[in-house]
Amino acid sequence: MDHTTLDALTAAGCRLIFADKKSGKDDLRPELKACHAFLHPGDTLVVPALDRYGRSLKDLVNMVGELRNREIGFTSLHERLDTTTAGGRLIFHVFTALAEFIRELIVSGTRDGLAAARARGRTGSRPTVATPDIIRATRDMLPNPEHSITSITKLLRISPGTLYNHLADLRELRTGSIPAQLEASIR
Repeated sequence: MDHTTLDALTAAGCRLIFADKKSGKDDLRPELKACHAFLHPGDTLVVPALDRYGRSLKDLVNMVGELRNREIGFTSLHERLDTTTAGGRLIFHVFTALAEFIRELIVSGTRDGLAAARARGRTGSRPTVATPDIIRATRDMLPNPEHSITSITKLLRISPGTLYNHLADLRELRTGSIPAQLEASIR
């Protein structure tokens, strides 16, 4: 955190400043969790900017909503947003409504796109790379202990996940025993 940001937070009257040391692009934000645990009803969380607090509008709306439920205020210095005032709450409700509107547009567009694809005979899923020939080759190679899962997947140009998804009887094939479903069909 730079000195300008620290000075702004100190000038805003912050008693304690939390700052994650690593990128916060995912949910692994220990300082944010510690900050939320530190806050009590009647406190106000002050952030330098909205993008430093939430990683998306949905994320931001959810976290500020959680603070509000705990009777904790929220202030963003850069945007001059303060949910402890009526005007700040109004602006935040507009953000919330916009987030919901955008989400509904995305869902509607996705639904329309899938319906159009179905009308053209498409299912909307990715084509499978595990053709019957690849499955057959995999079944032939698996009982041989000289072939590792990695070598089989590299040779057939498939991922290990694809192999596991298409061969439920993988362990039985690996040990050389006849899979239960095949044994039933032999009899």
